[in-house]
Amino acid sequence: MAKPQDMDLIGHFEELRKRLIITIGTFLVLFIIAFIYVQDIYQWIVSDIEVQLAILGPSDILWVYLLLACVVAISGTIPMAAYQFWLFVRPALKEMERKVTLAYIPALFLLFIIGISFGYFVIFPIVYQFLLSLSEDMFMTFFTTEKYFRFLLHMTLPFGFLFELPVVIMFLTSLGVLNPYRLQKIRKYSYFVLIVTAVLITPPDLLSDILVIIPLIFLYECSVLLSKVVYRRKQKVQLAAN
Repeated sequence: MAKPQDMDLIGHFEELRKRLIITIGTFLVLFIIAFIYVQDIYQWIVSDIEVQLAILGPSDILWVYLLLACVVAISGTIPMAAYQFWLFVRPALKEMERKVTLAYIPALFLLFIIGISFGYFVIFPIVYQFLLSLSEDMFMTFFTTEKYFRFLLHMTLPFGFLFELPVVIMFLTSLGVLNPYRLQKIRKYSYFVLIVTAVLITPPDLLSDILVIIPLIFLYECSVLLSKVVYRRKQKVQLAAN
């Protein structure tokens, strides 16, 4: 005979499975829709490029199409994934915590779009022009479609996820997992992780690293300040309840 603990564990796994299926299903639907309109997306992205992109084989075309459709699908799936995660943890939350944490879901999507836009409209043009200036007519400019979009992806998509750091920290503070004082204690370790992350996601040049490290550190400090606001508000609610 199964123990109550085993029954609860099975129930949790079934609930998690349900949430994962809905999230994956959302991604697949959005992926198919994005793939149908991928040519329009491609034309919009390359409309401002001064050089002609080339392909080295038929598979490069498919790779770019799949990449663009995947990025669009990921962007659209984030709110659904966050909502499914909220539904999964909702039974463990109090009524006030449910309302507060639910409000973070639109912010996740908004910050993801802002992060991608920041990478695409700010970081990418600066790094792109800087790297081109290094050639100074010494080399013939020739870009393959795969190389160009791989570079573009590395300069934009990570910012979408990294810009969500403040909301994630606020959410974890609301749940009691983190607090601002703990974040302040691990500040130097966090800086080290952010610097390593910036170096890994950018091309191997100092300018790119600096342009990425500065906003990441700024985001972390904003996260600490927002965590303080959430933490103090949570303490006031607890004192009022007592």
